[in-house]
Amino acid sequence: MTVYRISRRRLFVTAGAGVVSLAVVNTVSACSSSSSPPSRPVATTAAQPVSTALPDGWHRVDRSYVSAYLLLRGEEVAIVDTGTPGSAAAIEDGLKAAGSGFAAVRHVILTHYHDDHIGGLEGIEPQVKATIYAGSGDAANIITDKPVKPLNGGDEVFGLRIVDTPGHTAGHISIFEPATGTLVAGDALRTQNGLESSDPQFTTDQTLASASVKALAKLDVKAILPGHGEPLTTGANEALQELAASL
Repeated sequence: MTVYRISRRRLFVTAGAGVVSLAVVNTVSACSSSSSPPSRPVATTAAQPVSTALPDGWHRVDRSYVSAYLLLRGEEVAIVDTGTPGSAAAIEDGLKAAGSGFAAVRHVILTHYHDDHIGGLEGIEPQVKATIYAGSGDAANIITDKPVKPLNGGDEVFGLRIVDTPGHTAGHISIFEPATGTLVAGDALRTQNGLESSDPQFTTDQTLASASVKALAKLDVKAILPGHGEPLTTGANEALQELAASL
């Protein structure tokens, strides 16, 4: 049985099957069974190495269990996903390693509302002058001090195309950069054991998740940056086509 943990920023009280709380962030933690995090993720303050093998402008902050991604263009930055709670310092270190900082962040895009993808937002939000985005089906589940702007498939942010990829969650989105063929897939795709679709154990609707993979396979993908697992920068399109055909 999958157990979902409801997290709260400053106060949470759990009683039986219910939760009574005063909350600022309301999320559910569960994404991958391949390397499941502890029940309350502990994030170190030091950044993991930032990958230099990604498409131009893209950088990865590797939190071991999950990744956040940074897109730097000129003096402006977008962050896609923010990792587990406590990841703000690691993301700041990643920005510095890439030659930037929180002052340059103008966009924070969240692929879905699970705690291991939005947990770092608490520490990042006060330090950036950025718009926070999430898929329209998930935005209401992310309660922050700033409004969360809902996105739908076909919307564009910072030259990035939003692709609706429901299944893992109802409002899951992926982010595609047409100029480089880069796909930031959140949990619509994973690579711990080769390229796979959303982990069924943590997926709301597996039929929708499979349909989302088929939709992604119609894009001219050259690199896949997953939430869990290593980026796939060689043979990504072929692997995605093969996966879609198998579903």
